[in-house]
Amino acid sequence: MSDVRSALAGASFEGIARVAEAGLRGMISFRGDLSASKVKSALKAVSGVEMPGQRGCVVNGARGLAWMSPDEALVMVPHAEAEDAVSQLNKALKGQHFMAENVSDARAVFTVSGRHAREVIAKLAPVDMAGFGPGEIRRTRIAQVAAAFWMDEADALTVVCFRSGAEYMFGTLKMAAQPGSEVGVY
Repeated sequence: MSDVRSALAGASFEGIARVAEAGLRGMISFRGDLSASKVKSALKAVSGVEMPGQRGCVVNGARGLAWMSPDEALVMVPHAEAEDAVSQLNKALKGQHFMAENVSDARAVFTVSGRHAREVIAKLAPVDMAGFGPGEIRRTRIAQVAAAFWMDEADALTVVCFRSGAEYMFGTLKMAAQPGSEVGVY
């Protein structure tokens, strides 16, 4: 059996905001009718949280659900439970039209926190961060990398990208968080 490791072994940087690799996270890409009561029930049973509305994200510890598109959700569970969660979804939704795939090891997760966290993201993503608040998610690009990010609380964001772009993402976030780089927008 292989030794499972996060993309950057917990790398971190302190600047105008703290940028840190968040380690292994269980993530399941789910596609299906998000308005169907059976789907909502199955997703809640696995994640422990209610399905959020459009562009919403609900996270409670290592568990959560994020709206990714009208027919797609990101299911978050502890990394070691991801395969079991997929099995639970397959069992609960047998006969339904859906897809649930464990994408945990194909993703890298970062946290950006501190008073200027919002500013760091604003420098890199085409998102109006002025109106962006806790419980919201955006699927976009951060510099040249496809990514999604959500705000956990006023000064803390979580960023997810493909594992293959982890080193680039970390370097880009570090660059935007360099000491003295505040622009004073937020």
